[in-house]
Amino acid sequence: EGLIEFYDSFKDMFEFFCKNTTIHGTIRLVCSDSNRMKTAFWTLLLLASFGMLYWQFALMFSQYWAYPVVLTMSMHSEPKMFPAITICNLDPYRFELVSEHLVQLDRMAEESITFLYGVNTSASLFHMNEKNIRIKDLSSVGNLSTSSFKLSQNFSLLRVFEHNNGSGRMHSSVGFRLCNATGGNCFYKTYSSGMDAILEWYRFHYMNIMSQLPVIINISDHEEQIEDMVYSCQYDGEPCRPSDYVHFHHPVFGSCYTFNSKGTDSFWTATKPGIPYGLSLILRAEQKDHIPLLSTVAGVKVMIHNHNQTPFLEHEGFDIRPGIATTIGIQQDEVNRLGGNYGKCTTNGNDVNVKLLYNNSYTLQACLHSCFQHIMVRKCGCGYYYYPLPPGAEYCDYNKQPAWGHCFYQLYNRLRNHHLNCFDQCPKPCR
Repeated sequence: EGLIEFYDSFKDMFEFFCKNTTIHGTIRLVCSDSNRMKTAFWTLLLLASFGMLYWQFALMFSQYWAYPVVLTMSMHSEPKMFPAITICNLDPYRFELVSEHLVQLDRMAEESITFLYGVNTSASLFHMNEKNIRIKDLSSVGNLSTSSFKLSQNFSLLRVFEHNNGSGRMHSSVGFRLCNATGGNCFYKTYSSGMDAILEWYRFHYMNIMSQLPVIINISDHEEQIEDMVYSCQYDGEPCRPSDYVHFHHPVFGSCYTFNSKGTDSFWTATKPGIPYGLSLILRAEQKDHIPLLSTVAGVKVMIHNHNQTPFLEHEGFDIRPGIATTIGIQQDEVNRLGGNYGKCTTNGNDVNVKLLYNNSYTLQACLHSCFQHIMVRKCGCGYYYYPLPPGAEYCDYNKQPAWGHCFYQLYNRLRNHHLNCFDQCPKPCR
């Protein structure tokens, strides 16, 4: 046998291959050449086998290029740093600078409820306490109570009747009308529940009022002290120290306090499980200056979160009602996402195109809020009161931007329906 053999025809080469290969069934193609039926059967069987082979190859390669992972879970019981705990009073305070406008808004709400439902709410729902928050040294910012701001009657609560396409009957809803800058392209922000409509309508006017407070005023400096809300604080049986918490103002929930916000103090190391070794608080739910249509409940909002993380209590917090003892058990789940070809995630947010408006570490909610605020300032010309402002921007006020509500609600609906690119620009954190 030579090292290289040449054949006179393709048929001779094919016969040699079929007789000497280890592939099952190929020799039948040569031995059964006198019976065409057998040759056709073995040919079809051989082609089907090759088809199955390459189908298996395709499945194997597709699985490989899908970058599968093996999920491993492990449990550890070791000393850990206690998480950050944020508590908020569910009632925001009335500020003396805008108390006159808040009283007018209460009157408008009372008139609207009476007009819609014929219920007199003046004695039971609205009240003003004699003690308002005093903000000192305001000579440099002027007196806002006599400013040019006026509550707009263009956003009054209305009852809207619509035809029900299914039954042909009239359907009633409650809401208010919003138009663009030219007065056209109007729509009604309506709700089937009158209570939901009143709460949203009140919040809309409240944002316009609170936008009158100058940004240079630190609201947190003029709210209640922690002693007025937290009567007792202990961690692992030891009393809390003044350095264990930070105070900030939430536009919806009022005074808030975050315990162990940095997570660097060894005092907050958790060494043993159990109720006596955690954080124990005795709280007071104060309602002396509450705004009933902005917060309809009494109690405390609580959120347990990572250190150096902005707490978004309206999305992730939970309520604790007064008059009861509440025990909360926690355990930490740590998720590490691979990123790269396995999915989109960010380590610290430096590679995200959205400039964060919060000073704390990157989170998905902080990125989404920052992205929406940047779009809001660019599209509507002003910022949403509940989110921080980019440099050089101002909060929305319908005396200056009459159409900001029309612009905001349309943008917010697009965000909720994932039609804005914020969800594409804001990946989840890798850890």
